[in-house]
Amino acid sequence: MKQEEKLNLMNETENSNQTIQNPHIWPPFTQLTSSKPQLLVEKAKGALLLPKDRAPIIDGISSWWVTLHGHANEYIAKAIATQAEQLEQIIFADFTHPQAELLANRLSKLTGLEKLFFSDNGSTAVEVALKMARQWWKNKGDNRSQIIAFEGAYHGDTFGAMAVGERNIFSEPFDQMLFPVSRVPWPETWWGDEDFERREKEVLETLDHLLKTPTIAVIIEPLVQGAGGMRMVRSEFLVEVEKRIRHANSLLITDEVLTGFGRCGELFAFQRAGLKPDLISLSKGLTGGFLPMGVTMSSKRISEGFLGEDPKQTFWHGHSFTANPLGCAAANASLDLLERSPQKYLDFESRHLPHLQKIVKDPRIECPRITGTISAFNIKVNGNKGYLSSVGKIMKASALRVGVFIRPLGDVVYLMPPLCITDKELEKCYFGIQEGLNALS
Repeated sequence: MKQEEKLNLMNETENSNQTIQNPHIWPPFTQLTSSKPQLLVEKAKGALLLPKDRAPIIDGISSWWVTLHGHANEYIAKAIATQAEQLEQIIFADFTHPQAELLANRLSKLTGLEKLFFSDNGSTAVEVALKMARQWWKNKGDNRSQIIAFEGAYHGDTFGAMAVGERNIFSEPFDQMLFPVSRVPWPETWWGDEDFERREKEVLETLDHLLKTPTIAVIIEPLVQGAGGMRMVRSEFLVEVEKRIRHANSLLITDEVLTGFGRCGELFAFQRAGLKPDLISLSKGLTGGFLPMGVTMSSKRISEGFLGEDPKQTFWHGHSFTANPLGCAAANASLDLLERSPQKYLDFESRHLPHLQKIVKDPRIECPRITGTISAFNIKVNGNKGYLSSVGKIMKASALRVGVFIRPLGDVVYLMPPLCITDKELEKCYFGIQEGLNALS
């Protein structure tokens, strides 16, 4: 496709008569000067977005990875409606309620961690974990300050979460305000990778060196770095990471905001990897995508470090909507669905496999990979920054034109559809990707 045609394709999609640009809305991750109108969607069902007067669009990325069971799931919607007629909100510092009690019991049993702390979203769930880890050592009289994170990580957009994430254009205005973090490379791997052992060995040696300094915690996105480019590592590597953390008497935080609730082929990625974290951050699929909610799970050992008569031992943190009853009802309903149909996430990898095997025959594709519901590959750009800046836009516009919504991360094209997606809809997602590749020609 000629460059003029590519530009026309992007403009045609962005300027559809079903787009809207409200002058009062400030969209996320958007430069207002050059922002394009947003596509107006009034309804959605299952894996489909249903714009008015336009053909349905398959939501290939679960609306930023939150819509776990599909849009407008009737079971979850009914649970929220029933709860709304009974109790919609209550201050959680003085009261509790049945949905919170049930959710805490269930998540403790499922994760093996005894204590649950509610917050509002993924960033705050990470923030809570970092604060707990730091104060736990402080309460023990240990003033250690080093935190170790992995290069390419994304943990959220609050200050603590930004600090442990990759420093880039997103965080640059605030760099002087972020606490220092030690970093090790992320030894991503893919189909046909023959050099993973060397990279993993080098990373572990770097980690060994850093852990000689007393360390508060090491934070990881288990198995998959999401916003960093769907970069995947082996379980065996993560097991070696944890061995070193334990040997160094440090803590392990797993950020499961993206990877939790079946996204990586088991209920939680840390379970598939064989890890035993001290703290876990959860959000996104927690409520099936219906309502914002974050959760930080802690081991009994961590929570016991906050017991005492001295007020300084208290974890002074909270949110107005902590343990919101509607969010808890949605989360419990979502867990019901996961428990009733575990094969939907256990078998999803095999659904991606034949499609990715076929599409990666394209010579422009490299580093194909799958973990659970997540399928990804890179497009070869050969250092061409101009091509890199347009490849995602072209792929997105081409797929949307045939009714598939994807949102590439630079040169990384991926799918992470809802668990309810049909085989025919999944096949069409790959057709949309192929259309995008054709448009790059």
